[in-house]
Amino acid sequence: MRYRIELWVVQIVRACVRVMPMSAVRVCGGALGRAVYVADVFHRRIALANLASAFPMRSAAERRAIARTMFAHFGRVLLELMKFGTLSEEQMLACSEIDGEDRVRQAFQQGRGVLFFTGHFGYWEMHAIAHPLRLGGHGLAVLARPLDNPYLHETLERIRTRTGNTVIYRQRAIRKVMRELAANRSVALLIDQHLHSADAVYVDFFDRPAATTSALAALALRTGAPVIPVFALPLPGGRYRFVYERPVPPPKEASPDAVREFTQRCTDVLEMYVRRDPALWLWMHRRWRDRDPRLAGEAAGRDDAVTAATE
Repeated sequence: MRYRIELWVVQIVRACVRVMPMSAVRVCGGALGRAVYVADVFHRRIALANLASAFPMRSAAERRAIARTMFAHFGRVLLELMKFGTLSEEQMLACSEIDGEDRVRQAFQQGRGVLFFTGHFGYWEMHAIAHPLRLGGHGLAVLARPLDNPYLHETLERIRTRTGNTVIYRQRAIRKVMRELAANRSVALLIDQHLHSADAVYVDFFDRPAATTSALAALALRTGAPVIPVFALPLPGGRYRFVYERPVPPPKEASPDAVREFTQRCTDVLEMYVRRDPALWLWMHRRWRDRDPRLAGEAAGRDDAVTAATE
């Protein structure tokens, strides 16, 4: 029953935003996000703690301002995604502009497929939906986690796939990704969530070790597919700017820790964008949950050495 109620609420909100201009939807989304900032104490505390660690030189008032703006941004993302999913393809094109299209076309000319990555930054969902329209039918295979609510999951998948994209879920994901790349198609994934897995590698993100997926780097090193960072930025009037950055250069083949090194290079690009506009990134996520096992091992080794020296 809870899942059905959530679906009804989404359907009502979507019906409302359908008839509103995108600029008005953005205003309403901001108001929704600011209300959640006040009401959601748990996630507000996580965001403020993360911001204090990432920006220790900024005042507490500055960090609170970033957190409030960040909540407002993600309220906008939610409502604007509902609105964006109701637009015609012509309307999607009219409310967006693109930067770096030539980089994508040159990457496809290599014939090895293309790997796109980003984080929960800006308007990443809209970027993925509009991508096939802007790149002449080059649809994406998007790696994603299913929503817990099956009704909302079905609704979101319809929005994500309406322009020609496909969604790849965890089961047999690597095999499906390899098929996409072998056919010179593209795959997109997010790299900024904490990963509970033996496949995680620890890289520095805001000067703290963060457990990060190794899939992007491992796939790129195995297939030779170019890796292109993508970002979706807001423009005035409810419009968007979709950016395709230069491909991230892979490490030398002889590098003893190539996967971690490549993952660090990709994470550095994401961090650069987050530092430019921190209010567009998901600070309410518990990104740093545990320590790098290598550091823990070093600490344990130092403790053993101290114990042995005192016995």
